[in-house]
Amino acid sequence: MTYEEAINYIHGTYKFGIKLGLENIRRLLSYMGNPEKGLKIIHVAGTNGKGSTSAFISSILQQAGYKVALYTSPYLEEFEERMRINGGNISREKLIYYVKYIKPIISQMVEVGYNHPTEFEVITAIAFKYFYDEKVDFVVLEVGLGGRFDATNAIDSSLVSVITTIDYDHTDRLGNTLGEIAYEKAGIIKQNGVVVSFYQQPEALKVIMEACEVRNAYLTVLEKNNVIIKEQNPDFQIFDYKKYKDLKITLLGSHQTCNASLAVESVEKLKMYGYEVAESAIREGLYRAKWPGRLEVMMKNPYVVIDGAHNPQGMAVLKEALKLFDYDRLILVVGMLKDKDIKKMLDVIVPEADVVITTTPISERACKAEELAKKISRNSVFPVGSIEEAVSHALKMAKKEDMVLFCGSLYMVGHVRTILKKVINEVGG
Repeated sequence: MTYEEAINYIHGTYKFGIKLGLENIRRLLSYMGNPEKGLKIIHVAGTNGKGSTSAFISSILQQAGYKVALYTSPYLEEFEERMRINGGNISREKLIYYVKYIKPIISQMVEVGYNHPTEFEVITAIAFKYFYDEKVDFVVLEVGLGGRFDATNAIDSSLVSVITTIDYDHTDRLGNTLGEIAYEKAGIIKQNGVVVSFYQQPEALKVIMEACEVRNAYLTVLEKNNVIIKEQNPDFQIFDYKKYKDLKITLLGSHQTCNASLAVESVEKLKMYGYEVAESAIREGLYRAKWPGRLEVMMKNPYVVIDGAHNPQGMAVLKEALKLFDYDRLILVVGMLKDKDIKKMLDVIVPEADVVITTTPISERACKAEELAKKISRNSVFPVGSIEEAVSHALKMAKKEDMVLFCGSLYMVGHVRTILKKVINEVGG
């Protein structure tokens, strides 16, 4: 089996769609000998900040000397990013090995009349088996969608259930109110479990508290006034969180100081299981944490920034973070998926821009550049279908004092990042 064949097999399972319920993934894991039962898991759900918080937790535990697996989605530039151990992606050879391993198991399931697992179920099962075989100390497990019926929730127990900010996203599947969405996210809370939550809007927090009460889980809620930002610039941020003074991170935006604090709170809960993490590991882990594609500065003079904001709350956070930068004009390059809340996102970010270029993310769900441009009621809008051409067009327009900002979809931002790295290498060479 080649790498292309392995990837095609995984993506070929996309046609089996998204099925609510955990019966399928649990059956698949059972056929595999339940590798997930041998893992120590920190489970992370939420609307925004899941990936960044997971990256902070993983980095801290690595600095504490542990072998740490990180499972995230979607990937930014290459599929193997979804399964990492101590910062390194799964190798292509190992990915092929696990596809060859799981393929006959799935065939056996289907032959006896069970449903074919979905794409995300297949990927999650492979990740559990890979992490188990590699004998990792911890798995930082990011929820794909929701929580209650997400394939990652096939696990029986977790050391800590972490809930980041809850807001409106995937309302077609998770519900139309914050309470309904919070109910899905709170589905990861386990009986007698340990839970750490971001401060939430009252409607969402109420649901989380009720879920903890029903399952006799121990809840800690991050207090926003415990996060004190002391310095911010386009290179780093310094902040205090409770007893930890002058913590430094290179991820930008006020929201990242809160995500970092949530990670600290989560790691501290591991003491309940006898795992001590030194303050030096917390400091170094936070500083070393990277999470590409989130307010990432790719170039300076002009500033070229990419951000994966793809819902209204994410856009509001991005808009606030633009205050960190000093620039003349903002050239906004935006691409979105048609099943997102496009109008609300555009209403937030477009007024900040001097020029808008629309483009088409590489996805079956993409909103076409021309269609997106029609939703923006201003003169200086340029639809450019190809992402490569959109990048080129934006960079040519920008003067040294300007900023070029790419946002609206992680699918688009991943491709932009790959293109920009080539541009930077050419300039550097």
